[in-house]
Amino acid sequence: MSEAASTVSVMASVLDCVAPGCGSPAENGGPLPLCTWHFAVAAEWAGSDQGVTDVLSSPCALCGSRIGVRWPGGWTCAVCEWRVGEPVDAELPPPRVDVVYYLRYEDRVKIGTTSQPRRRLQTLWHDQLLAFERGDRAVERRRHEQFAAERFGRTEWFRLSAELAEHVDALRAGIDDPWQQFARWTSEALARG
Repeated sequence: MSEAASTVSVMASVLDCVAPGCGSPAENGGPLPLCTWHFAVAAEWAGSDQGVTDVLSSPCALCGSRIGVRWPGGWTCAVCEWRVGEPVDAELPPPRVDVVYYLRYEDRVKIGTTSQPRRRLQTLWHDQLLAFERGDRAVERRRHEQFAAERFGRTEWFRLSAELAEHVDALRAGIDDPWQQFARWTSEALARG
């Protein structure tokens, strides 16, 4: 056998799937010489222990997350672990999640607290929801003390100072929508039961 024929023979064997009895061509650039089907089988087997993170076909019914974990037996939400397809029990009351909210109206910020932010914020005049922070009245009180120099009288309204803006920016870091963050906290509380 010539050297050229030997090289072609070696290249052909490298390009074939190494799974016993499979003669399909191996995937180009794969970490192992496996065909597409055997890669899928190997991935499913590897994911059976830890699951495979992927995008859900629709948002999670509990928290709205788009990221899920695919298991051999089905999908779960990667955030709240709701099993995709299971009904949401509407008879159960939602868990209590206390938040400190930061609302902007013109150049002022209201710092308040509630466990029902949608209902509470509907009653307040504001231009923008800036951020949520997990916490109850104790956290709200600490924030009022922290920004006391900017406070308007005995109200919950504060001048939007550089220090307050920096605090709000830190709360918003990596958060596109405060409502999604609140939904995630609620779904995590549901998952904890």
